[in-house]
Amino acid sequence: MNPPTFLFRLTAEFMGAFVLVFGGCGSAALAAKVVSENTINMGIGFLGVALAVGLTVMVMVYAVGHISGGHFNPALTLGAALAGRIDWK
Repeated sequence: MNPPTFLFRLTAEFMGAFVLVFGGCGSAALAAKVVSENTINMGIGFLGVALAVGLTVMVMVYAVGHISGGHFNPALTLGAALAGRIDWK
């Protein structure tokens, strides 16, 4: 089996980052505090946001992590490459 091409790896990273941002920001929007009629509704709450982000990362690592390494955060990948902790390739 041939190793994945660079474009295929970039596509996998983009998909992982997209789903992570969509799941993380979407769950944070659901956790927004709503005040109505002297009651406070926290939506899914902080625990719900933490679980949503964690489960999103887990699902994407299982789905495309074997293709791209499962970083899903370009800033962390760039920082690790600049620090010499991972190879540039």
